[in-house]
Amino acid sequence: MPLLTALSALLGQGGVLTTPGDRAPFERDWRGLAQNPAVAVAFPKTAEQVSEIVKLCAAHNAAIVPQGGNTGLVAGGVPIAGRAQLILSFNRMNQVRGLDLAANCAIAEAGVPLARLRQAAAEAGRLFPVSFAADGTAQIGGAISTNAGGVQVLSYGNMRAQVLGLEVVLADGTIWHGLNALPKDNSGYDLKQLFIGAEGTLGIITAACLRLHPAPRAVATALVGVGTAADAMALFQAVRASAGPALTLCEFMTDEAIHLGGTPPFKAPSYLLLEVSALEEDAAPQLLIERALEEAMAEGTALDAVIAQSSQQRKMLMGLREAIPEGELHAGGAVKHDISVPLSRMAEMVAATQTLIARDFAGCRLNIFGHLGDGNLHINIRPPGGMALADLNKPAITSAVECLAVQLGGSFSAEHGVGQFRLNSMAAHKSPEALSMMRRLKTAFDPAGLFNPGKTIP
Repeated sequence: MPLLTALSALLGQGGVLTTPGDRAPFERDWRGLAQNPAVAVAFPKTAEQVSEIVKLCAAHNAAIVPQGGNTGLVAGGVPIAGRAQLILSFNRMNQVRGLDLAANCAIAEAGVPLARLRQAAAEAGRLFPVSFAADGTAQIGGAISTNAGGVQVLSYGNMRAQVLGLEVVLADGTIWHGLNALPKDNSGYDLKQLFIGAEGTLGIITAACLRLHPAPRAVATALVGVGTAADAMALFQAVRASAGPALTLCEFMTDEAIHLGGTPPFKAPSYLLLEVSALEEDAAPQLLIERALEEAMAEGTALDAVIAQSSQQRKMLMGLREAIPEGELHAGGAVKHDISVPLSRMAEMVAATQTLIARDFAGCRLNIFGHLGDGNLHINIRPPGGMALADLNKPAITSAVECLAVQLGGSFSAEHGVGQFRLNSMAAHKSPEALSMMRRLKTAFDPAGLFNPGKTIP
């Protein structure tokens, strides 16, 4: 095949995988729900090689599927059926090019794992705040392309808020050198915003200039038992009123959900994981949490609580939350939803979902967990005991949950993106005007449909 010969000549030994066995792990999404063949998997080392790959694929009528760590939950980084596609892996583009501590930023290539960038920042006394369970594998390029969130969006914002500049390869092979560390640049369209959250459909991100933050000197972490989502919201608002922006994490988990990640130190109907951070060691964030919990206990908002007394205990409490997705997968999987609603409707969303599932999908097990502080919940439904996940009416469940979120002023996708699995949701809930503008952008940037076909736009 001429394309494979040309790719091999460009990328050298080990730069292209062609056999089915070698390709298979890259062709299958993390949940094992989508798997379609690619013509090959390519491993460029530079933006210039990515540019040449784009030109070769255009000449041979092969589409390109950019892939980071392949940890996404909507199959956005794996091929669709019915078209020749090359998987473009960034595993070899994995260098942190440099840190600018005066400007509080770092330049990292697309294949750098988030955890590695966070470690590099920590060694320099800084914080890179985007953090989630898969960040040891998830890569910078994929996180930007999906506008990933995580557990600290409450205080620092999602991936979009961290991006100062981008290096992007366009559909004609042009490299846009948009890397800069300017907090203010009002010289026309902010082009980088077009590629953040676009899931690789408009251009291929090869590197990014990312914002760093001062590293906290003191952190207090608490796991709190609550009766209802309304109690959780009341406790969150009370701690936020006292801590302000120092409240850097607020995660909600129902009892069924938390037990997928491990065994909590006490029993409660639901749980709230809170963290308060301070830039000065003598700022006493633990005292702030203790006072807030004392008041919540007295008022009956909190039922029980434990405050981490060491970094090991903090790791254990955080692990209960972070292990839920993988625990859920090992337990047989679930019909997953990634909704957001206004904070004022969060408790209503949880209660309405519990009523909905009990009424219309009797016997199904409801796992609710996620980022209470920024309005994003993962509402996942497992089949009744003894029933296979495949036997559930997934379209009906998904339609009911997403329609409920949208009716409450929310979105069907908060942080996971659209990929292949949420195309029907886009068609159902995105306005015709919004879809029309998205299609016009796609046509302008990628007229031949070269980049990540079958994703994002129904």
